[in-house]
This record gives sequence, C-alpha cells and structure tokens, in this order.
Amino acid sequence: MEKRSDLVIKGDARAANRALLRALGLTDRDFEKPFIGVINTWSEINPGHVHLRALAEAAKQGIRAAGGVPFEVNTIGLCDGIAQGHEGMKRILPSRNLIADSIELVVDANRFDAMVLLASCDKIVPACWMAAARLDIPAIMITGGPMMPGRFRGEELVLPYAREAVGRLRRGEITPEEFDEIERCICPGPGSCAMMGTANSTSCLTEILGMSLPGCGTAHAVDSKKVRIARESGEQILRLLAADLRPSKIMTTAALNNAITASMALGGSTNIVLHLLALANELNIPLSLETFDEISRRTPFICNIRPSGEYTLLSLEEAGGVPAVLSEIRDLLHLNVLTVTGKTLGENLAGAKNRNPDVIFSMIKPLRREGGIAILRGSLAPGGAVVKQSAVSEKMMVHTGPARVFENEESAREAVLGNQIKPGEVIVIRYEGPKGGPGMREMLSVTASLVGMGLAESVSLVTDGRFSGSTRGPCIGHIVPEAQEGGPIALVRDGEPIQIDIPRRRLDLLIPLEEIERRRKTWSPPPLKVSRGYLKTYAERVSSADKGCI
Repeated sequence: MEKRSDLVIKGDARAANRALLRALGLTDRDFEKPFIGVINTWSEINPGHVHLRALAEAAKQGIRAAGGVPFEVNTIGLCDGIAQGHEGMKRILPSRNLIADSIELVVDANRFDAMVLLASCDKIVPACWMAAARLDIPAIMITGGPMMPGRFRGEELVLPYAREAVGRLRRGEITPEEFDEIERCICPGPGSCAMMGTANSTSCLTEILGMSLPGCGTAHAVDSKKVRIARESGEQILRLLAADLRPSKIMTTAALNNAITASMALGGSTNIVLHLLALANELNIPLSLETFDEISRRTPFICNIRPSGEYTLLSLEEAGGVPAVLSEIRDLLHLNVLTVTGKTLGENLAGAKNRNPDVIFSMIKPLRREGGIAILRGSLAPGGAVVKQSAVSEKMMVHTGPARVFENEESAREAVLGNQIKPGEVIVIRYEGPKGGPGMREMLSVTASLVGMGLAESVSLVTDGRFSGSTRGPCIGHIVPEAQEGGPIALVRDGEPIQIDIPRRRLDLLIPLEEIERRRKTWSPPPLKVSRGYLKTYAERVSSADKGCI
C-alpha cells in the first residue's frame, strides 16, 4: 500500500529523515508500517483532559496490535470553566481555530498516514472535527467522557450549581458552610462536566456524526469501558486506512443533518450551532441558521438531562447512551450514512434499547414538541440569534420588558449580585461578540447569578456574546450583527422595550425603525480592545456568529 509517510522515509534522499526516526527507536520493520498520529489534547490544568494520557496509551496499544506505528503529539486544550467569568474566556473560542490549525500543521508536516484524535471539552472536540475534515485522511476520535456527578447530602450536582450557589449564599438561602461543602464535592474527578453542556453535546455529536465508535459519547472518564473503546479505536484506525475510509465519506450533508436532529432531541448546547457551521465550512457543505430552526421545529426534545431536565450524563449512559436516543428518533435520521465502524448508522443501531423512559422519552410523548434550540430574528437581531428553548420556563417563552444595558459581562454580573436588576427587565450585554469582545465570551457567570438570585423566571438576557451549554433560563445569544459591527444591539438605550417571542421566533426592539436608522448614522465603532497578539489577529479576521466564527 502506498502511504503518505513514504514521502518521509523512502529512497536514498531520505537517509537523514530515517536517521532521525531511528533516534526515536524505530527499526527497519517499522518503516514498512503505517505511521499513525495520535493527536492528544492532554493537559494538567483541564479536568476534562487530565486523563487523556491513559487513553492515548490504550489507543497506541491498539495501533501496535493492528500493525501500525503510533506517534503521540500534543496540542493545547483549554478549560472553559477555569476561564469562566474573566479575561481568560476571551481566549476560549479563538482557541478552537488555533487547535485545528495546529493539528493540520503537525499531521501534514510529519505526513502521518492516519490519525486518532483525543479530546473532551467544549472547543477542542469541534477543533478536531475541523482538522479531520480539512486534512481528510482516515481518522477516528476518542472523546474523553463525562465526569461523575458530584453529590451533596444525597443530591446529584453538576458544576453550574456552584455558580448559582453564589446568589443563594448572598440571599441567605444557604450557609457559608454549605457553600464550601458544595464547592468541595461538585467536581469529584476527571471528565467533562456532568450535564448536557457543550463538551458532552459535542462528544455525543462526534458519535452521531460517525467519527467515534458506538458508545463512546457517554462512556464516562473513570469507566474502563472508555479504555476499551480507546484500544478498539486504535485497532480500527488501521482498518479505516486499509479501506481508505476518510472523513469526507463519513461527515456528509446527511450526517450533518443527523447531528443537528440529534442535538435538538438531546437538548444540546447553543454552541453546537457555531461548531457545526464551522465544520460545514471545512467540508464545503452549505449550512445556514435556517436549517437548524427547520430541523428543530420537526424534532421533539426527548432527553431529560440537565440543564434542560432532571438527570446527569451518568443517567443517560445507564439508559443506553447515544444509541438509545437515536433509536427513539430513527424515523427522523438518515440511517444509511457511513461511520468509522465501516458500517452504516442504521447497522450500528441494531439492538439499541432505551433502558429508562424517564431519562429518554419517546417521540410520541416527548418532553417538548420542538427541539432544544430556536433561531430568532427581528429588529434587534436581523442576522439571527440563538436560544436554548428547552431550558426556558414556559412562562418566559414570551416576554416584553425594559432594557438594562451593559457594555460588558462584569458590570452586568455585579448589577445582578448587587440586587440592582428588577423582575421583568431585559438585560442587554453588548460588545462581547467575536470582534467586540473579542472572542465572544460565555455569559455563564451572569446567567448563573440570575438563577441564584431567583430571577431566572422573571428576567431575560440578550447578548452578542454566547452562553455555556449549561446555561438555563431565557438567555438569547449570538446576536448578529454584533455591536462592534453596528448591529442594532449597539443602539439600544436603557428603558426601551424589548420583546422576546420564542414560539414566533422573534426578537425585537420596540422603537420605530426610523429611529434605529437615525442612531446608526451617528454611531461609529469603538477601537478594538486588543492591539497585539493572537486576539488582535482573531478580531480583525473572524467571521460573524451566523457563519460559525471561522
């Protein structure tokens, strides 16, 4: 079999190349075998990735057993939670593009024949999608798996509860001792946060896209099942190479539609909109916000998983994981798409069962008739906005209230925690978009504070920033155009009425359009907040949220 790696090692002119590889311990027999890149995003400061070294070792065992030579290389892997609520969050979304670029460079420079990619967290999993699509060599992904849920006095907790507890502490609902106990027990070990946040949404979608083995999406970080999947993935990559089964044959238009459909059923993170748009761009597949909304309108929300439901990811795994969810919505899926098993999605689902109908509902009796995400448009968001409607109380699906305008996340959070926000108001946080932030920060510290202060069912929030997948409540993000580019959100004034109508997919500033146009003529963009480094390049070149922030 002709191999990409032959360019590095074949012929007299490559004597120096082979000499360097011999310095690593390679033998003559190794030069006849495929070179497999094991792309690891391990990190000592990310709980979702701290265990990936062990999974990489298992994958390398599988590669060797199947006749390949593994080479483990590394790239960055940032933790959204640790970066949350401060300047560090401006670096998180931009890191997605940088990770994809770094994978492209290391794989192409070394001419790997195929690759195994390990990732767990929010931007890192989609970065691997993007790199796999861009390189289009045989690839398989191993997602690191969810963290076990925390336990507080018999109750299962997930990480956002710690942020919500800040408001509860200030309101006197919990004692300082209880607050401290929550902090200490809520993250019991390695893995991605134990709810349907962005990390677990994208991990599940990796399996749905056909890029990881069945069961990988919800197999937990501490479960030996994950180690077995890692070893099997290492073995499987050699089969994919032999069959020349590339990502472009797996991640097709039909597979993308499956991913959107399943995300709506799962109650997946709003961030999947950004990431699937970016993936579609790498695949040269047309995809727009309208597709997300069209699919959401016909796909029921059936997964009773936090933040949109009652249970943690552990319950979803015990109920049968991704295959059980897909079996419930199989009539909405393209079942003939190929996967990294070498079989179709339909073949992979043979025998899948829903073991707990309290966790995974049926299409006949869903949690909600529509999917988890809705796309809104209107005079405040002519280019679109995104809301996780599955996490919005029925009483807040339609809301009109006066605007409370803030120029950044920090000032809004202090107003919430300082009892300066009144029931009925609509918080507006602007200049937090891809360019204006820059980096489109998550507003989780504000949304969690609203829950903790008891305002989640009386106050709405709109922003050109974005939200964590763990956000719950009437929170609308990704507003396009963003404030930095002169979108209407830049022109809102305190007290002006904003109307949110999720069933009608509307988001409107209730002032005359003529007044909006008059203000736009006198508006000018503020200077970018950064003057050097990667964020400056990002702010100058990044696309809008409706294009995936590419």
